[in-house]
Amino acid sequence: MLGKMINRLEESFLCLLLVSMTLLVFAEVVARFGFNAGIHWAQEVTLTMMAWFVLFGASYGVKVGSHIGVDVFVKMLPRDVHRAVTMVAIGLCLFYCGLFLYGSWVYVGKLHMIGITMDDAKVMGEEVPKWIPTSVLLIGFSLLVVRFLVLFWGVITHKADGFHLVDEAKESMHIADQLKAMQEKEESK
Repeated sequence: MLGKMINRLEESFLCLLLVSMTLLVFAEVVARFGFNAGIHWAQEVTLTMMAWFVLFGASYGVKVGSHIGVDVFVKMLPRDVHRAVTMVAIGLCLFYCGLFLYGSWVYVGKLHMIGITMDDAKVMGEEVPKWIPTSVLLIGFSLLVVRFLVLFWGVITHKADGFHLVDEAKESMHIADQLKAMQEKEESK
């Protein structure tokens, strides 16, 4: 129950970000080219939303297995070796996320200490401290760490066999088979 609610919340947040970015860019284009007047804060807010979308989306992509990867060689390995290689890969991913988390902590801390604000975006006339929207670095990489730890635990407990990557070749062959079946059906009529 809680898992489904968290899934819906994540998906809704990602959809909200995508729709908001799209509408804001559309409004900016209409204002600029239709009325020769722009929305001066639109670019900064759009870039901030895009950063949030990418970092939340990366975490969600690990969770649902929508990342593309080349794992043909790894799939050919014996099961135990495959698990070991997967655990090493997850360990490297965790190390990478750890480096970014540390760097993000330092960066956001310096933004907070210096007191830099966003250039154009204001909330109710007040300047927005830049560390607030930039904190997505901490949030996004923390979520990635959680996803990789969950995957690592799944591999250890034999509930997962590794990264669930998108297999483009398999999907392409499936689409090709569907098209071939449709053509044969049309020809038989």
